Amino acid sequence: MSNDFSRQSSYLQVGHYHVKPFASASKGASGCDRQSLIHRQTTDFGTNSESDGVINSSQNTFSVDTSAIETASLETAPSDTTQRIVTSITQAIVQRRLVPGTKLAEQKLADIYGVSRTLVRQALNQLSRDHLVTLTPARGAHVATPSIEEAHQVFEVRNLLETALIGQLCERINAEQINTLKAHLLLEQSAIEHQDVAERTRLLGEFHVLLAKQHGNTVLTELLIDLLNRSSLIALMYQSSFSAERSHQEHVQLVKALENQDTASVQQLMSQHLHNVERHLKFNPMPQDLADALKSFV
Repeated sequence: MSNDFSRQSSYLQVGHYHVKPFASASKGASGCDRQSLIHRQTTDFGTNSESDGVINSSQNTFSVDTSAIETASLETAPSDTTQRIVTSITQAIVQRRLVPGTKLAEQKLADIYGVSRTLVRQALNQLSRDHLVTLTPARGAHVATPSIEEAHQVFEVRNLLETALIGQLCERINAEQINTLKAHLLLEQSAIEHQDVAERTRLLGEFHVLLAKQHGNTVLTELLIDLLNRSSLIALMYQSSFSAERSHQEHVQLVKALENQDTASVQQLMSQHLHNVERHLKFNPMPQDLADALKSFV
């Protein structure tokens, strides 16, 4: 399959992918979009769309049918509170504070966030669509436990997308973008040296999103964020032994290849980097009961 991620890529379909509509109005101070799920203070890809406006030709002024917007907002836009819950739970999963299989009881979450169970249920439904939470009748909501097959599929898709993305970026990257990547590498190194697990996890994932943002395709960036969230859950589920330091060093090599505008090399490095991450996942069957888990230590 060709890695040429040209305009025809808009026809690429990778399994079932949920795309949340962007907000058409500016967010408040507490608002949060999906781009911030695992990355603090990243670029907001929502737009102040003017597609709902109508031109009054007699007065030559731009007016907006506010009733239509308000109705659409009530019907389709998630509340800030719901999005805050989604963001909080996603960050807890990505930063490994919530492990796969953890029960997410509606009433307990409602008490934690000081909201109604209705808002909690809305948040859990969205997390389910993002493949981070599993909803089961009579059992309720649990942090998802990705299967081995799903893990392989996630990394296969990442390899297809990210090698194509970085190859195109390499052909047009500029000095300012290179400096931004180098500054990010310094942040990664600092977090690793200070053994800040949550921060280094965030930064190592954000490196890949930064590449997508520099490429300029916001739809691709949103898709990659979803895949990174799922990758974090997979790494936690299968106890990745891939060290943060090694991941950082491979990021350094990628930036060097980008700076040299060596397209073939940078694509090979990205493919190998993702392969290394997947290879260090422990896909051997996990113990099914307490006796199996402890038998080697008794």
